[in-house]
Amino acid sequence: MSTIGFLGAGRMATALAKGFVSAGRCVPGGLYASDVSKGARDQFARDTGGQVSASNADIVAAAEVLVVAVKPDQVAEVLGGIRGQLEKRHLLISIAAGVNLARLEECAPGARWVRVMPNTPALVGASASAYALGTEATRADAAVVQEMFGSVGLALEVKEKLLDAVTGLSGSGPAYGFMMIEAMADGGVAAGLPRDVAQRLAAQTLLGAAKMVLETGQHPGALKDAVCSPGGTTIEAVHELEKAGLRAALIGAVRVAAEKARRLA
Repeated sequence: MSTIGFLGAGRMATALAKGFVSAGRCVPGGLYASDVSKGARDQFARDTGGQVSASNADIVAAAEVLVVAVKPDQVAEVLGGIRGQLEKRHLLISIAAGVNLARLEECAPGARWVRVMPNTPALVGASASAYALGTEATRADAAVVQEMFGSVGLALEVKEKLLDAVTGLSGSGPAYGFMMIEAMADGGVAAGLPRDVAQRLAAQTLLGAAKMVLETGQHPGALKDAVCSPGGTTIEAVHELEKAGLRAALIGAVRVAAEKARRLA
């Protein structure tokens, strides 16, 4: 097992670290994180059992795999501070949205970089991640990243030019799902269900639909058609969703989030 250090101990770093521990990818004693915020450091330590420091240099010295998990506008400053400490043993993984590999390699020349876009369901072993290799990264590095992020969900290698689209789809996507669950639960309450029952049914329904798409390999449109009996309740509901522009709204959401990621670059 590799030692894993997070430069930045925010929510995404904590979710990934907890996921890696739960999946057996690392032990708490092999986790390290730095952050300027004492609150973030303390939360990371409580949630993961990892060791924390206010110094990025401490993390670089302790870990073999370094995950850059700071805000995009902080990446250059963080890398400038550790560049002199980087060694051949280090594999650098960036999860900073919108910061491309060319920029990362400019900030830390000669380093082995992999850029990853994960999402927060890593916390429960259900992340959807995509990654792209930098010019110095090897297939062995790709295997490490695949194992790490595959241990907390789905991990797919893509060309870097597609990562902004990944950000708009799966990176931001949990928020879309949470909104749908909330709205469906509200509908259940409006129809007479207790709130706790409605919320659990809504969440399980979306989980089940997603599992059917992934496990059957069928097109979601075909699966939708199979639920819509002629003259039944579901086709009436689908008609309401079409009138409200659900699909157009979701397509638009993914596109604007992807464009925002491009502007961040």
